[in-house]
Amino acid sequence: MSGGGTEAPSGGESAPTPAAVPAGGKKRDSQGPASSPVHLIIKDLGEIHSRLLDHRPIIQGETRYFVKEFEEKRGLREVRVLENLKNVIQETNEQILPKCRETMQDHLSQTLQRLQAASHLVHKLQQKEQEQRKEQCSTPHFLKEWSWKAIIYSQNRLKQQFLIFFSNSLTSPRIRKK
Repeated sequence: MSGGGTEAPSGGESAPTPAAVPAGGKKRDSQGPASSPVHLIIKDLGEIHSRLLDHRPIIQGETRYFVKEFEEKRGLREVRVLENLKNVIQETNEQILPKCRETMQDHLSQTLQRLQAASHLVHKLQQKEQEQRKEQCSTPHFLKEWSWKAIIYSQNRLKQQFLIFFSNSLTSPRIRKK
C-alpha cells in the first residue's frame, strides 16, 4: 500500500475508463458502496494530504482579499489626492491669479515709467556726445597738426637757446670783481 498511489481494482471491477480518471492520474471519485476499506483509507489520506499540504486555495483566497483591500485603500487615497489637487487649482484660479495680475500691472507700470525716464536720459547723453564729436571734427586736422608742430618747434628752439646760454656761461672766464 502506497499512500496516494492508484491501486488495481479488486474483485470483479473493471479498470476505470480514461474519462473517469482526472488529469493528475489520481482517482478522486468514490467507487460507490462496493469500495473496500483500503480504498476508503486511501481516499481519506488523499483528502488529509490535500488539506494539510496543498495551500493553494488558502493562498489564492488570501491573495484575492489582499488585492481587494489594496485596491479599495488605493482608490480612496487617489480620490483624496485628486480632491486636494482640485481644491488647490480652484484656490489658485480664484485667489492667487487675480492678486498676481494686479501686482504685475502695478509693477509693470512703474517699471515702464522708469524705463522711459532712463531712455530719455540716455538720449540726452547721446546728443551731447554727438555734439562734442562734431566740434572735434569741425576743427580741421591740419590745424591740430600745425599747432603741435609749432609747440614742438618752439620747445626745441628754447632748448637750444638754453643750452647755448648755459654752455657759454660755463666756458667764459669772466670773473667779476667787486
